[in-house]
Amino acid sequence: MSVYEEGQVSAQELDSEELMKIQEQAGEKMLDEFDFSQLDTKLKDLFPKERLRFEDVMSSMMSGDLKDTGKLLLQYIGDQIGYEFQTNRQNLIYMLMIAVIAAVFTNFSGAFQSRQVSEIGFYVLYMLLITMCLTTFRVAMEGLEGKLEALLDFMRLLCPGYFMAVSIAAGSSSSLMFYNLVLILIYLVEVLILRLLLPLINIYIMIQVMNYLAGEHLLTELADLIRKIITWILRTMLGGVVGLNVIQGLLSPTIDHLKRSTLTKAVEAVPALGNVFGGVADVLLGTAVLIKNGIGMAGAVILILICSIPVVQMAAMTMLYKFAAAMVQPVSDKRITGCIRSVSEGYGLMLKVLYTTLILFLITITVIASSTS
Repeated sequence: MSVYEEGQVSAQELDSEELMKIQEQAGEKMLDEFDFSQLDTKLKDLFPKERLRFEDVMSSMMSGDLKDTGKLLLQYIGDQIGYEFQTNRQNLIYMLMIAVIAAVFTNFSGAFQSRQVSEIGFYVLYMLLITMCLTTFRVAMEGLEGKLEALLDFMRLLCPGYFMAVSIAAGSSSSLMFYNLVLILIYLVEVLILRLLLPLINIYIMIQVMNYLAGEHLLTELADLIRKIITWILRTMLGGVVGLNVIQGLLSPTIDHLKRSTLTKAVEAVPALGNVFGGVADVLLGTAVLIKNGIGMAGAVILILICSIPVVQMAAMTMLYKFAAAMVQPVSDKRITGCIRSVSEGYGLMLKVLYTTLILFLITITVIASSTS
């Protein structure tokens, strides 16, 4: 028997059971190289009531059993919706009461001996409404800043392990390029969103409140300009990140695939070991891709969990203030209605900032997972 025929027999002896055993052993050894302790510590800080481990979420992603993860996500979001409406129901009642009393001062000013009495009463109620709205808005803004910082911290902890898996599965060029892209994205979120857009939203709300207090709409165009600047920056970030991801997804994996194909073809040309090496290499590469995608999808799920609380909060507050503005518009002064509506628009901008940030990271993880498989 020739050496080539011996190689063919050795390759045939690698049946499916042996390949599965090799895959399991390779998967266990690869997973041992990853340290998820810092991620678990971060998850414990983010979700103190949930016994959430990163490796458990990753295992459910790799096995395809998404029932427990989906159940946890739906239950978590459902609890937050109920909590937000219960918490802010009292604020809604107070706003409606203030608006009705302000309507009394405005519509029945003729009953007072001096019109100044009704004006003073109205402005006192308007200042009370402003104080209540801005206090609630400030608390929500601080919570949003905390969640965005937690999201960035989680991405900083996820990146080293995730891109080590990308390097094993696809190659060093893809890992390095995408790693730099994610670092740029984290920097953009920290600079543009945390330090620029969120303060701009605060300025927008203050301008709108003062505008309706003056009653002459002197600052309407300035407020509209700030709102458009916020929207344009978010759209530009989204378009730029998508474009960079597409470019990196087309170039970097191709370079790594060419390098790996050259090496594989050279080894497979060896008569005695080529077929055996090819079969084992395919199994190991498939295992590495599975682990890489499992880490990425687990990170995406946890990002959604992190953002679910502020998303539900911002959406609930936007709807509550819209509802309050619709309820008081027929009976109250237009300044009261405009103030409540402007606060609702502020919550809407915060919601837009939050889900745009989440989409940026989810798109990046998805492109990395698809282009390096």
